[in-house]
Order: sequence, then structure tokens, then C-alpha cells
Amino acid sequence: MKKNHWLVRLMLLMLLSYAALAVSVTAAGGAGSESDPLVTLSYLNDTFMTQLLGKVDEKLAVRDKELSDKLTAQVDADTRALAEQYGGSVSTGSGSGTADTFTVVTLSNGQTLMGGIGCEVMLRVGTASCVTPSSPGLIDETDGTTLGGGAALVKNHLYMMTIDERGVKATAETVKLLVRGGYSIV
Repeated sequence: MKKNHWLVRLMLLMLLSYAALAVSVTAAGGAGSESDPLVTLSYLNDTFMTQLLGKVDEKLAVRDKELSDKLTAQVDADTRALAEQYGGSVSTGSGSGTADTFTVVTLSNGQTLMGGIGCEVMLRVGTASCVTPSSPGLIDETDGTTLGGGAALVKNHLYMMTIDERGVKATAETVKLLVRGGYSIV
């Protein structure tokens, strides 16, 4: 009888093992289904990361546009404020420029403004003389005459450079000119 008791225990242990195995298989069979999806590395790399990075790029583009618009608005506001404060653009020292409208240019004694063909200049403050390697120098549009090399400009007269290598040299400590057209300061 002791032998049967051991056999019953063995059968009971096998039956419990079979039941545990059946429950495990059934539970594992649900993984990867629609209700319990199985996530793979290829899904994470190919699908999820691509979507995530796309959303990040969209948000960065929107933020970049906002910051760019704010910067442009601030630069425009500062430019307008400076133009109002100084009455247009002001050039000092050395440099060059091109203006469709008249621009105030300040020269120091000895500096020369060399104008391109069609450049117009009006002396407003100080004294200046015509710089030219040959005749004619500058055309005085106010009087309809020409100005030769070394001759003094008359205040409030409009002069035009019709040939290259024509300019205006400052002969006072501070000279202010109204300039329209291409020029360089040497």
C-alpha cells in the first residue's frame, strides 16, 4: 500500500505540473497580441524613433521661426530708433556705401570721399575741395558749371561726379556732406 501512495503522489505532482505548464502557455500566448503587443527592437528603431524625431524636428522648426521673427522685429525696431535719433544713416571714419536717397557722411580733415559715376554730393558743414586727376572735376548742378581740381565747394550746392576718380577732400576739422550714390572714403 505504501507503493500506491507514492504512485498517487507522483501522479498528483505530474497533474499539477501539467496544469502549471498549461497556464504558462496560455498566458504566454497572449503576449504579442493586439491587447498585449510585443515591442521589438526593429519597431523601436524603424518606426517609433522616426516618428519621435519627426515631431521633435517640427517643434524645433516652429521655435526657430518664432525666434527668427522676434530677432528680425527687434533689429527693425532698433534700426528705426537709430534712424529717428540720428536723422537717417550716418557714416563716419572710413568705409564705403551706396545710397538711393541722401545720406549724411562725416569726414575729418584730410579724408577724401571718392564717388562713383553719378554720385551726388552737397556740402553742408565745414569746407572741402574738389579732387580730380584731370578736367572736368565735379559738375555743379546748382549753377550748371564745372569745378576744377583743388577748387573749393560752395555750401548747399549740389555736385555730381560724371567720371571715375573724382572726389571731395575735407579741408576743415569736421565736414558733413549729403551723399547719394556709390562712394568710398579714403
